[in-house]
Amino acid sequence: MKKNSPIAKLITFTVNGKEFTRYVIQSMLLIDLIRDELGLTGTKTGCLEGECGACSVLLNGAAINSCLFLAINVEGHEITTIEGFSTGEKMDEVQTAMIQNGAVQCGFCSSGMAVSIKSMQTRSRNESRIPTRHEIQKGLEGNLCRCTGYIKIIEAAGEILNK
Repeated sequence: MKKNSPIAKLITFTVNGKEFTRYVIQSMLLIDLIRDELGLTGTKTGCLEGECGACSVLLNGAAINSCLFLAINVEGHEITTIEGFSTGEKMDEVQTAMIQNGAVQCGFCSSGMAVSIKSMQTRSRNESRIPTRHEIQKGLEGNLCRCTGYIKIIEAAGEILNK
């Protein structure tokens, strides 16, 4: 990409604690920046319409659909992908709970589910309240899974959110 292109802009942003500076074209989606430019493939490309949640990432701690978010808008922001959940070989407690509760099957939706649960965890801790089962179900509405009946995913979320 030409650096002086009128359709490209130099932006600086943070992903999983590491600062990046990149030229991005104005129409580039965040999912493409994450997967194609940064090589972080844990975030999945699903529907590209914001319906399935496979592309969910945290933007400043809140879950968003990266397939609907323009990369140019991450200037100065913190992005966390599923790769940023673990440190070394130690998994995040959300990932651990999902595995222990059998909440992963084919794995395609798992990263998006984990991102949504992490976002709910942050919100519930900030509000100092435990979400109800109904609130957990509502919090996962933007994530689709073809392999499960959601019961184990909701149980894993409940385990984390009730701590």
